[in-house]
Amino acid sequence: MDLGDCYRLLGLRSGASFADIKTSYRRLAQQYHPDTNPDDKKAKDKFIALTEAYKLLLTVVPPEETVLRSGRSPASWYDDAQVSPQETAPATKVKTPTRPPTPKPPHLAEIEQRLKWKTYEQLQRFLQDRRFPQAIALVEALADRLPADAEVRQWQAIAYQIWARALIGQNQLLKARIYLKKALKTDPHNKTLWNEIQRDFQRLEQIF
Repeated sequence: MDLGDCYRLLGLRSGASFADIKTSYRRLAQQYHPDTNPDDKKAKDKFIALTEAYKLLLTVVPPEETVLRSGRSPASWYDDAQVSPQETAPATKVKTPTRPPTPKPPHLAEIEQRLKWKTYEQLQRFLQDRRFPQAIALVEALADRLPADAEVRQWQAIAYQIWARALIGQNQLLKARIYLKKALKTDPHNKTLWNEIQRDFQRLEQIF
């Protein structure tokens, strides 16, 4: 709510004096007070808005006559301008409206992790069902999405190796060699994988 809205709510022109603000607020507060309109939600909301507008205006429009008379500091202006308890809603009846917290979108890293593990589960199913082209396409897409993820690179390399072994069993030896080399290139620092692929290459040599 800006100052223009505050003046409009109180039925005043911008720049109205402190006395005008106080008078207008008292009149409207009595009109829309929840005690006067116990079952009127619109009146209650109006009263709350009026009170918020009034409080905001008090921070920018000082009661000059009070300051001049007492010599008190600006910090005490708000205390001088308080309306009587009869003119304000009891704390137990009227509460300042609060907006419900806006749900924050999940952090990008959390979204990526969910995608990663869902893809892993699908990859496992593809490999178990021997749907190797689909498995390769899936893990390559994930690797493009998460190029810095070492775990994904490992999954990709293993998928290449598994398909290469299937190709060896189908006697597609040249294609098998290509995928074994891709596996090594994808995860070159995995010693366990490297040792297994070396055995696969030896098997290829024996068949040739």
